Amino acid sequence: MIRFASCALLSLALGACSSVPERRPEPEQKQAPRPPSKSNSDTQSAPSDAESNNARVCRQVMNHDERNYTRGGLYAPGVSDAHPDGELDVSLLQEPTPREEPRSRYGNRSPYTVLGKKYFVLDSSKGYKERGTASWYGTKFHGRSTSSGEIYDMCQFSAAHKTLPVPSYARVTRLDTGQSVIVRVNDRGPFHEGRVIDLSFAAASKLGINRTGTAKVEVEAISDATWQPMATVQPSAVVVAGSNQRVLLQVASFSNEDNAKALRKRLNAADIDDVSIEKHRLDGNPVWRVRIGPVKSARLAEVQQKLAQIGLKALRVSAE
Repeated sequence: MIRFASCALLSLALGACSSVPERRPEPEQKQAPRPPSKSNSDTQSAPSDAESNNARVCRQVMNHDERNYTRGGLYAPGVSDAHPDGELDVSLLQEPTPREEPRSRYGNRSPYTVLGKKYFVLDSSKGYKERGTASWYGTKFHGRSTSSGEIYDMCQFSAAHKTLPVPSYARVTRLDTGQSVIVRVNDRGPFHEGRVIDLSFAAASKLGINRTGTAKVEVEAISDATWQPMATVQPSAVVVAGSNQRVLLQVASFSNEDNAKALRKRLNAADIDDVSIEKHRLDGNPVWRVRIGPVKSARLAEVQQKLAQIGLKALRVSAE
């Protein structure tokens, strides 16, 4: 188990989304969903080492006892949050695509009070931008209900915020490196002085904050109307012009077939053809992989550019 310096552990214990100002009855304990992956062969082959490791890391769900939660207080304040036993390969994870969503039935009560302090939820996320310290939360909350009633999955790109509407989307940029990640805000917190956002383990891993505990960031709310994708054509997917090579690309992998079909429809609407959905099994569970091609090398850059325009990327999983 990876351990932080005492200051990092303290930041996790205090800064995580341990307060739930508005919660529906706790559902029966569930296994948190596995992260979408984007790399494997196009046959019924064993998962890659990276996929297997991600699945193992994301199974580390703690037992949750809601008797340890006090309304308007913290969840199990005497129990330290922790880094899971292992690292995630975030290149296999798909960032969320900002879209307009109705407000959650839970988590948007305003004002609400935590630890004696009153917070007011914003009427709209439009125009919100703030700089401050980001922290993250991990295994202590993995598999537990968030303020919105959704199950917290530390292996998805999500976050907690004190005042942004739930759900909403934000771009979080680490100020010292320029790295950024898109997150879906579906929880409340952090309630530690000076913190502006609590990132999921996956989001923190993408920015390298899972190692430092905290970092200075800029948080900017975004919507489907204002979002400009930052994806670029991946150099690893570029083939020398004139080559006869054909490449199979994988865009995403889902544990729900309907999600895979929705992505295929979206790709077709973006004038990307030869999209297929293939059912596989990963650690005994079904997954549906969305793939393009094989694509002729002469069209590879064109396909990658179309993907970038709708905020997606694909990994090369095989070549002929």
